[in-house]
Amino acid sequence: MEAEGRESAPSLPQPAPGDEGGAEADATAGAPCGVRGPLLAAAEVLALDDEEDDDLEVFSKDASLAEVNSFSPSMPISLSSMINQYKFEDEPEQRDLFITVDDPESHITALETFITYRVLTKTSRGEFDSSEYEVRRRYQDFLWLKSRLEEAHPTLIIPPLPEKFIMKGMVERFSEEFIETRRKALHKFLNRIADHPTLTFNEDFKIFLTVQAWELSSHKKQGPGLLSRMGQTVRAVASSVRGGGAKNRPEVFTEMNNYMETFSQKISVLDKIAHRIYKEEREYFNEMKEYGPIHTLWSASEDDVADCLKGVASCIDKCCKATEKRMAGLSENLLPILHEYILYSEILMGVLKRRDQIQGELDSRVDALTNKKTEKDLFSEEIGRLEDKVEYANNVLKADWDRWKQNMQRDMRATFTNVAENNLRYYEECLATWESFLASQAVHLHVEEDSEDKP
Repeated sequence: MEAEGRESAPSLPQPAPGDEGGAEADATAGAPCGVRGPLLAAAEVLALDDEEDDDLEVFSKDASLAEVNSFSPSMPISLSSMINQYKFEDEPEQRDLFITVDDPESHITALETFITYRVLTKTSRGEFDSSEYEVRRRYQDFLWLKSRLEEAHPTLIIPPLPEKFIMKGMVERFSEEFIETRRKALHKFLNRIADHPTLTFNEDFKIFLTVQAWELSSHKKQGPGLLSRMGQTVRAVASSVRGGGAKNRPEVFTEMNNYMETFSQKISVLDKIAHRIYKEEREYFNEMKEYGPIHTLWSASEDDVADCLKGVASCIDKCCKATEKRMAGLSENLLPILHEYILYSEILMGVLKRRDQIQGELDSRVDALTNKKTEKDLFSEEIGRLEDKVEYANNVLKADWDRWKQNMQRDMRATFTNVAENNLRYYEECLATWESFLASQAVHLHVEEDSEDKP
């Protein structure tokens, strides 16, 4: 398996359409031991067809980055050289809102058990009455905020929240591991909103950050009533039955929809590959943990090679610790970002559907106007209002789409660069460990030979 992961990689065969499974199998063949294996698998799985436009590339916006990723002999292939090629564009401006989610606490009542998190906010904005706030929020409060943002900005890309439920047998709901994973996801959710040029000034977001729990509960009751929500649902269903405005959808949104369908498929395949690599890495780690003690026990019964066996046990122990560190890097950096963008793909498909619903509402009014000779003035006024609504929704979505793609490209670059650096450190550490041991054995062997040659 390690030999496969270390094979030369000048050529990257593209998978045939619909053959993502083959790409997955090939990529995992070299896991977990190869440095390049997972990264080349990622490049292969997420590379779009050459026929697609440049603005629909997943990870590169210019030819120079694509050339670097091709591992051309004329281009530098060392990690440091590759990193120098990456220019992280659109660096965030000076921030004036800092949010931290920490200090989870368990609460047990007669009806339920739940976790609350402390939300610390520091800001220099004039619309806030204070520069610092400290409140406690539970998961349902985060869900409320997300729903309010979606209602206020139906065609903006709202950051994803971690799922409420987890798969049975994966991890306990109130385990430290689960709580910490959720805390990190909630922290990222709030900070992505804070960094968004529009969502950061949402009034409900400000209320979420500043008011105490009882005030937030009171504010929740002031939201849209049941009949209003039912009306929105009925309109959405009616729009989907009419076709969701797809018949008059502008080409740019058709391209977005096609892009997201492809992105969703390939990011899901990459997520499966990453989990398989992590699983094999854990199995490798568990096996190595047994070898060190075995060699230590063996040394007790072999006096002639006891020092050598103890040295092997020490090397295995060091490599085992390095493997554990690399596994932590995968679980803390690679797996969460891939899962986040799986959730993002679902959110973006929902945003595109809501845009189509707005378009469909306009189309239905236009059709009604052509079929009715009376009440033309009333219909014309409503059509004008809907045209403005569609134009606003289109412009907002286009701008947020470009921003989301830039963030996605930056996140993916940073994530896979981090994986590559961790892999290099791991192999350098393990190589140095074994080289040092072999050098010491060579010296010991020469000393023994010299002593035997003396009369």
